Amino acid sequence: MPKLIFLPHEKLCPEGEVIEVEPGISICDAALQHGIEIEHACEKSCACTTCHVYVREGLESLNPPSEEEDDMLDKAWGLEPDSRLSCQAIVDDRDLVIEIPKYTINLVSEND
Repeated sequence: MPKLIFLPHEKLCPEGEVIEVEPGISICDAALQHGIEIEHACEKSCACTTCHVYVREGLESLNPPSEEEDDMLDKAWGLEPDSRLSCQAIVDDRDLVIEIPKYTINLVSEND
């Protein structure tokens, strides 16, 4: 089973986290199932960018982003070449190193 290695994030996983998941799950769903409360203001419908993550290693093993995801990513805070919406990025059979950005464009968070 692939491992998702979450780099430390001040609020969501201060020590970082390593979780094993079944292929076919989204990064967002995997994180949420393991207590990493990634924001997902649109309820994972690819209509916002609050679940934006950086896939620092293993990006090429994910499903390619759809045109809809690419359009939404253009609005993400701190967009980088390895950016993905975690609700749309489906895990395959390789380990991933994931960084959750410090900020999102969401002005109001239920977690604050």
